[in-house]
Amino acid sequence: MPITRRAKSLSASERTAATAAGNGIRVVHLAAEYWPFARTGGLAEAVSGLAKFQAASGIPTTVMLPLYGAVREAEPALKPLGPAFEVRVGPRSEEARLWGVDARQARGAPRVLFIEHDGYFDRAGIYGERSGDYPDNARRFAFLCRAALQAVPEVAPAPVILHAHDWHTALAPVYLRTELAGQAPYHGVATVLSVHNAGFQGHFPFETLAEIGLPAALYDPRWLEWYGRANLLKGGLTFTDVATTVSPTHAYELRTEAGGFGLHDTFIALRDRLVGILNGIDPETWNPATDRQVTACYSAANLAGKQRCKAALQRGCGLPVQARTPLFGMSARLVAQKGLDLILGGDVLTTADAQFVFLGTGEERYETALAALAAAAPDRIAVELDFTDQREHRLLAGADVLLMPSLYEPCGLTQMRAQRYGALPLARRVGGLVDTIEDETSGFLFDEYTPAAFGRAVGRALALYRDAAAWETHMREAMARDFGWSRSVAKYLEAYRRAIAVRAASR
Repeated sequence: MPITRRAKSLSASERTAATAAGNGIRVVHLAAEYWPFARTGGLAEAVSGLAKFQAASGIPTTVMLPLYGAVREAEPALKPLGPAFEVRVGPRSEEARLWGVDARQARGAPRVLFIEHDGYFDRAGIYGERSGDYPDNARRFAFLCRAALQAVPEVAPAPVILHAHDWHTALAPVYLRTELAGQAPYHGVATVLSVHNAGFQGHFPFETLAEIGLPAALYDPRWLEWYGRANLLKGGLTFTDVATTVSPTHAYELRTEAGGFGLHDTFIALRDRLVGILNGIDPETWNPATDRQVTACYSAANLAGKQRCKAALQRGCGLPVQARTPLFGMSARLVAQKGLDLILGGDVLTTADAQFVFLGTGEERYETALAALAAAAPDRIAVELDFTDQREHRLLAGADVLLMPSLYEPCGLTQMRAQRYGALPLARRVGGLVDTIEDETSGFLFDEYTPAAFGRAVGRALALYRDAAAWETHMREAMARDFGWSRSVAKYLEAYRRAIAVRAASR
């Protein structure tokens, strides 16, 4: 199998050519998650938001993801789109089939296609279950990538941007530039790989390469080898034309030893082919003035409804209804990344004159610790482990402050939603939190990853809350922020044009 060289960085003249060459491109997103069909975190919403706004802006957009069992339940109108086809991954050949709602792409909306393989995808979880990750994840997602690549020439005529997301689809650019290199159907395919969370990279033993159809020659520090393991995200970054991550600040962090999750040298080697583009949120879905999932609608011009939402949240969580007691909310996976060690490691929950509501599930140690605190102080602390979209909407509508003291946060979406709802985010100065929160204006930022630094930030929030007029000014400032996808879609189009030019320069 040939191994094509890395694409070089672009000169000024090539950048101009990239802009011209990018006209009329078609985008195919390949992802393991996509809202509302399959979701474990922000990846599903980010891919869905980007694809929808790209399609609405006139870019022909297709999304491909696995046909999970939950998808069949959520979308009963699904039907097969053509016959099954053989997909070879390593020594095995298995059948795949494309499913969708309709064979035609709806005008102004992305076409969503599902890749069927019941043995791989019709399972209780996406990546695993309580006992851990599925042991065949490398083969499952290798099959997804190979099946998608076989389908691309049929569903999206060239020129095509194949936009892969995270390690689960990072093998797509690897296969494209090795096994499929030089094949005519793929001459017009350029690749972009988005890194949503570099903390998950797809590490597997060396023997996995043979199972997923990659030559042993790729087990080299220049390609996929990483500290004695095969690293699928590293391979995708090595072979992709352009890489993106989900905020400008995180693009800088990934190039540092402290923030690169062991891949900083790989990110540095990308040079100006690594771009940070901020995610967005849907301003129609997250709009307190029209939100039917909250107790009362409200706006920056008329905040009366927010007090009703706060009272409803307090009653629903079994807390005393106290209009002037600050209410801190947290909606997140209960895992170390989200800063639970800072919250539990200090005395804020036991000493602050405030109420706290936690919404989410995660590691048992955090669930147990929070539940114990709630049992000891039921008039101040509530924990809701049964996450639903409606509960998140109601939490943001009722909370005064949103807690996001993250260890790292590539982008984050909840802090954007919170500001739209007048809940000021309190967060660490990392990743996309820096890019979306203005300290002491639309929220509160702190630096050190310590309970003491977190506690001081809480103290600043409490001090401001005592001044009702000043707090309302900050709420209105936060609610006026624009976190829609429009600007980000334009930046992705620039990245796509660049990827086409990089591909052309590499031939």
